[in-house]
Amino acid sequence: MATKIRLQRHGKKGKPFYYVVVADARAPRDGRFIERLGSYNPNTNPATIDLNFDKALDWMDKGAQPTDTVRTLLSDKGVLYMKHLNGGVKKGALTAEQAEAKFNEWVQSKEDKALGKKENFNQTKDAAKKAALAAEAKKKEERAAAIAAKNTPPAEEVAEEVASEEAASEETSENAE
Repeated sequence: MATKIRLQRHGKKGKPFYYVVVADARAPRDGRFIERLGSYNPNTNPATIDLNFDKALDWMDKGAQPTDTVRTLLSDKGVLYMKHLNGGVKKGALTAEQAEAKFNEWVQSKEDKALGKKENFNQTKDAAKKAALAAEAKKKEERAAAIAAKNTPPAEEVAEEVASEEAASEETSENAE
């Protein structure tokens, strides 16, 4: 029986959520499966991958073929790299301890890279928030200045009104004399 490691879709329209399953290659996508290995949620940033490492490695050793997307997920979690290292141990190129040390080193570098990405994402997000606040404050000041200009009469009209009032008062004072 040909087995595949593939995704089984769940979730509502536009919000997919997947189970990573081992199934017979002839079974329908969301149909019967042999074993569930984990889940994959592409809706989060970064995507959430929950995978049973040992079961996935065991199925890969048994010959189960992953689909393209699942191959990417397994590679991201290190299952394919561990399978590669185990092949080296079987051939005698490495010892089990060396393979384990290489794998732990790879996991550490992967975690450091992910942490750096997350920090960069947070810094970018904070910078965008500060820029938005500055733009909002500038717009608020412009709006306040426009309202103030609208509510105060123009300087020319004020000067004309004062001059006409003075002229009128002079005429009344001359007439009174």
